[in-house]
Amino acid sequence: MVTVPRFLPLYFSFAAAYVLSYTYRTANAVISPELSASLGIGASSLGLLTSAYFVAFAAMQIPAGMLLDRYGPRRVEPILLTVAGCGALAFAASDDLAGLAIARALIGAGVSVCLMAPLKAIATWYSAERQASLAGWMMVAGGIGALLSTAPLAAALTLLSWRGIFVVLAVATFASALCIVWVVPDTPPHSHAAGWKDQWAGVKKVFGSARFWWVAPLGAIATGSFMAVLGLWSVPWLMEVNGYSRTVAADHLLVVGIVILGGYLGLGFFATTLRRYGIGARHLLAAGFGLHILMLALIVMQALPSTYVAWALYGLGSAVNVLGFTVIGEGFPPEAAARANTALNLLLFTSSFATQWGIGVVVDAARTAFGIDVAGALRLAFALMLAADALVLAWFALGWRRHALVAPRARIVA
Repeated sequence: MVTVPRFLPLYFSFAAAYVLSYTYRTANAVISPELSASLGIGASSLGLLTSAYFVAFAAMQIPAGMLLDRYGPRRVEPILLTVAGCGALAFAASDDLAGLAIARALIGAGVSVCLMAPLKAIATWYSAERQASLAGWMMVAGGIGALLSTAPLAAALTLLSWRGIFVVLAVATFASALCIVWVVPDTPPHSHAAGWKDQWAGVKKVFGSARFWWVAPLGAIATGSFMAVLGLWSVPWLMEVNGYSRTVAADHLLVVGIVILGGYLGLGFFATTLRRYGIGARHLLAAGFGLHILMLALIVMQALPSTYVAWALYGLGSAVNVLGFTVIGEGFPPEAAARANTALNLLLFTSSFATQWGIGVVVDAARTAFGIDVAGALRLAFALMLAADALVLAWFALGWRRHALVAPRARIVA
């Protein structure tokens, strides 16, 4: 008989790592002026540097999913966190674009399972009825990390250089790895995958699932574009288009982070209760991204008098992003949970990389081709992103009747 571990010790161990993952992910948005000044680079190079995180993160997803299903979170995540800590130290020590990009890639690879590992643990040990709420609680930790990388990080820059901040983050990352080794138990032997060939067959079945391709475009493109904006392009938009100072722009991100955190808390407290009334993860996913895309349209058109309200609601809608994993997971057994989740995460972070770099490319190209200023080029890039988000929401709506009413527990080779 398998003993189900208490959730709180697991939660705090995994949450510490996820706070750091989110901090790494979005820190470059606040320190981007310092990076640009230090390296003398333009928008496209800055986007490429920041996107190195997403490339490495995405590249790790399929092998990480196989490792998690085979060995469990306790044996996989601490090793990768050690890689992230080394990457943070390398980032602090690098003086050129290539060195910073390599270091950023090491960080991305190292934190690549900071959400997937706890989601695997939740799928292994806890009932399906509780999983949306428990996933929401994990996202609370991500929300805290997002908060730390806004106004608090901007304030820290008055005390430490950006290099000193990354040294502090490295030390915290090593400590988090030790905590997981100490607190988190091994997953039960029956949940470990049997062999690499069988696992790879399971990965192919995930990618061949119609249900996966119903959810994946919305989860990957809408969430990926939001991560690209929050992680880098939000501050340039607020400074160039709205004319704010960096401090005011960072304050906007702080408000967004607080609202997202509230959304995650709402999922944690109420998702299980709402399910009893017939409002499942798929309903919340559709409603949240509907609000998210509407607010992006209003931001692009500058249609609301309060930019704080527009950005706050834009962030609130994105708080449902973790439910994409829940909706996909309803179609797969627990022993394949990590492979199903990391398959979606692969597409999500690939989308984040493409959007983050692509916005920079569009901005530079539009300025050269049309002779417009940075603000006009950013408007064009954000409008293209809005169109892509609207298309994938329409795709999700078109597949609703076919996929939403039945969530088969498809068999995957263990």
